[in-house]
Amino acid sequence: MLVELGLVEQRYKAVCEVFDGATVTDVAQRNGVSRQTVHTWLRRYASQGMAGLVDKSTTPEHCPHQMAPGVEARIVEMRRAHPTWGPRTIRTRLANEGITPLPGRSSIYRALVRHRLVDPKARKRKREDYKRWERSRSMELWQMDIVGRLYLADGTEVKVVTGVDDHSRYCVCARVVARATARPVCEALLAAIRTHGAPDQILTDNGKVFTHRFGRGPGPVLFDRICHNNGIRHILTAPYSPTTTGKVERFHKTLRREFVSDHDRRHATIEELQRALDHWVEEYNRDRPHQSIGDRPPAERFALADRSTAVDDVLEDQDREEDEGSGPRPPGVSRWVDQRGSITLGGFRYRVGPTFAGEPVEVVVQRGLVEILHAGVLVATHAERRRDGPVSTRPPQSGRSRPPTSGMTVVRSVDSAGSISFAGAPYRVGRSWGRKSVEVAIVAGSVQISANGKVIRAHQIRHDRSKEHGAFATPKGRPRKRTA
Repeated sequence: MLVELGLVEQRYKAVCEVFDGATVTDVAQRNGVSRQTVHTWLRRYASQGMAGLVDKSTTPEHCPHQMAPGVEARIVEMRRAHPTWGPRTIRTRLANEGITPLPGRSSIYRALVRHRLVDPKARKRKREDYKRWERSRSMELWQMDIVGRLYLADGTEVKVVTGVDDHSRYCVCARVVARATARPVCEALLAAIRTHGAPDQILTDNGKVFTHRFGRGPGPVLFDRICHNNGIRHILTAPYSPTTTGKVERFHKTLRREFVSDHDRRHATIEELQRALDHWVEEYNRDRPHQSIGDRPPAERFALADRSTAVDDVLEDQDREEDEGSGPRPPGVSRWVDQRGSITLGGFRYRVGPTFAGEPVEVVVQRGLVEILHAGVLVATHAERRRDGPVSTRPPQSGRSRPPTSGMTVVRSVDSAGSISFAGAPYRVGRSWGRKSVEVAIVAGSVQISANGKVIRAHQIRHDRSKEHGAFATPKGRPRKRTA
């Protein structure tokens, strides 16, 4: 054993001084160490002799929570065989193999970093910053979307119509189509409904194959009609809000990482690509653990779904492309939405929504449904209600403007863009009223705008209610500055 004689000799001299009668305190002061250090030298010299005065490593001889070499080797083997598996997936696989003690997720992550299988990166957001929501049961909500940038062997781009159950993350639809037009997308929807049943609701973005919300025609599109025929409520996201359909978007990330990366530009036909995709989806649903549902396969949750609903799978025989709604539609009647968000038709009241209070709508009755459209966009659908007895043949009359509600009003001037300002918030009136004066009042939780004794527009309140006193204090608005 190689020893540093200078250091050992100093310690040996200190020990000898204590043996000769010097106090431990004096020896410690002369050598610049603590009394506890001198006692340590004495104890080591008494048990080991001169070898006990040599510095030793402070590393513990045994670490009970250290990962076993065999487990670490298994982790490295899994990662190299499946480069897309992360620490949580590897931990779940180790638990399925019965390995005990099971290492933690952070321990697996550090093992992957040691072997340079992952690049260490700082977490961008804290876990508590994410707000997650989930439906309480399967078949209550489907999220559907279209993913592209998938190519055949000859370079032809194809699309995939995808659908994910919100509660179980079960992939209910993954169909390859040449073009994501209305008919192929609706055929994919009907195939999913025939296989799994009709869900209560379907959530999509505002693509023109899903809705005519921002289209030019009167609508509704074929996708909406299929939803109505099967009793499905079609929910749309707000514009430019991809996080609303976050579950299907996250499915797209997994699809690209685990399937597209291996099958892109590998298959000659859509049929071959569809067979490969079906095999991957089966593994995704049955075998692959999903982190968001407790590292269990989606099929375990989806197996509890109620799929006893009858399915209306009749696809209308109309050859349409992206622009749906070009065919003729029965003529409708005009109605004004009252302050409660409802209209009256045939002596019955139908709900539209408080958002459209004071707005003109068009009502179309066909196939036993009352469809309500605002600016050509379908906003509500109800089953038609009828009274017993003969049906009146009198043609419907157009709705007329109603008188404004009495109360405190203020006068505002409409700008050239057709808007006014009330309590610090802008409200739309219409370009036809530009440079004219209108009266503004607060009625039943809405801003009512009238002119010439008739209501012309009503909006939901979106201003600060505390500023209303200042608005009513200047009934004719702030005086404008006049230039000399």
